[in-house]
Amino acid sequence: MTKKIDMPALSVTRRRALQGAGIVGMAAAIASLPFTRSARADDVTLRWWSPQSAPAQLAAYKFQIAAFEAANPGIKVAFEPTSDETYPAQMAAAYASGQVPDIVTHIPSFSVASYYAKGLVEPFDDVIKAIGPEKYFDGANKTYEAGDGHFTGTGIGNTAADNLWVRKDLMAKAGIDKIPETWEELRTAAKKMQGGGIYGVPLPFAKNSATSFVVTTLIHGAGGQLFTPDLQVAIDSDATANALEFYKSLRELAPPGATSYSWGEMITAFVSGATATGYYAGRVLVNVNKQNPSIADQITCAQYPTISNAVPKSTINDFPSVFIPKGTKNLAAAKQFAAFLFVPEGYIKQLLAAPGHILPVLRTIAENPAYTSDPIITKYPKEVELMTVNAAKGYNMGFESPAHKPNTKSVDIIASDVLSEMVQRVVLNNENTKAVIGDTAKKLEVIMKS
Repeated sequence: MTKKIDMPALSVTRRRALQGAGIVGMAAAIASLPFTRSARADDVTLRWWSPQSAPAQLAAYKFQIAAFEAANPGIKVAFEPTSDETYPAQMAAAYASGQVPDIVTHIPSFSVASYYAKGLVEPFDDVIKAIGPEKYFDGANKTYEAGDGHFTGTGIGNTAADNLWVRKDLMAKAGIDKIPETWEELRTAAKKMQGGGIYGVPLPFAKNSATSFVVTTLIHGAGGQLFTPDLQVAIDSDATANALEFYKSLRELAPPGATSYSWGEMITAFVSGATATGYYAGRVLVNVNKQNPSIADQITCAQYPTISNAVPKSTINDFPSVFIPKGTKNLAAAKQFAAFLFVPEGYIKQLLAAPGHILPVLRTIAENPAYTSDPIITKYPKEVELMTVNAAKGYNMGFESPAHKPNTKSVDIIASDVLSEMVQRVVLNNENTKAVIGDTAKKLEVIMKS
C-alpha cells in the first residue's frame, strides 16, 4: 500500500493563502458552490495519492496543502505517494477494501475513464465549473467527457511522453547533420554515436508499462493502431510486425541492463550521458540542468521518428489527471481541494517543480509571467513550445485518435502487461513475430470482452 509522506507545515496564514493574482477570484468561485459549506461543517483529513513525488514536487505540494489548510480551517490533507508501475494494483486494493483516497492526481486519463465506466469515480463537473471552463485550452477536457454527459476528471497537466531526445555534441562528433526523422535514420545515428561507454538508445525491454508505451509509439509510427475507431482489436497487422522488428534491431544499441529498465532507468540513462538518445517527457530538461549541467547546452528534442516520412508523427500524451474516487467519505472537501489545486500560485509552483514535464492545461497559466519567466522555460523555448503543441493534440491507449471511441479497458491492458510481454517474446525470446502478434490479439480480445 501507499506510504504517507511527512510534510512539515509551512507558515501560511489564511490571508496569505488567498492573496495574489487570480487567487481571490478562484477562491470566490470555489466558495460560491454548495459543496464548500458542507465541507466546512466537520473536521476531515483528505488523503491525496499521486505517482509524481520527486523532491521538488513534494515541496510544491507542501505549499499547496499549507495554503489550502490555512484557507479552510478544519480540513487537513495527507499526501501519499504511489508509482507509475504500481498504482493499478494499489487502486484495486483501495476499492476492494473500501479505503479509497479522497483525491488522486497524475495518473493517465485512460485509467480514469476505465474506473468511471465501472462506477468507481465521482463526476467532476462541479470542480471544472469552479476552476473556470473558459480558462482551459480549447478541447482540454474532451478526453474526460463520459457517455452520460458528465466529466470523469480533468487534466492536472499535459505530457509529451515520447519525445526523442538527442545530444547535439555527439551528433556533430559522429557527423550527423540533422535529428533523425525515420527509423532507419535513428538506427544509423544511434550506431554512429555508440561507443566509448555510450550506448545508442535507452529503450526498455522489461515487462512493464514503459515497454508498453514504447511499443505503442512504434506501432503508431509504423502507421498502425492497437484498435479500430470502434474498438475492434487491430494489432494483428504488418505495422505491428514492423514495429517489433525495429524494436528488436535496437536491442544491440541499448545498455545490457535495459532488460529490466522502466521509466526511471530510461531518463537516468540519457541524463547521465550513458546513452546518446532518449525517450521521455520534459523532465529531462530540469534533470540535466541539475544532475549533468555539462551537457545542458547540447540537448534538444523532436517527435519520435516513424517508419518513413510518409507516416505522420504523433505524440503520446498520457493526460495526467485529477479525479475523485467513488466511495470517498469526504466528497465535499475533496471537490474543494481539487479546485484549489488550480489556484495560480500553487499550480504554477507544481508545474515548475519539473518545468516542461507537466505542461499547463489552463491557457491563463501558460500566459502567466510567473510561469513563462522560469529559467528552464526561458532557456528551452523551442523545446517547451514543441512539447506543448504536440501534447495538446496527442493521444494515448484510451484515446488513439479523434475518431476513436474512448477505450475504458486501457487500464486493464496496461495492468496485464500483454503488450510488453509481446515485446519480450519477440525481442528477447526470438519467438515467431506473426505468431506472437496473433496470440497478443487474442489476449486483447479477451480483455475487451471482460
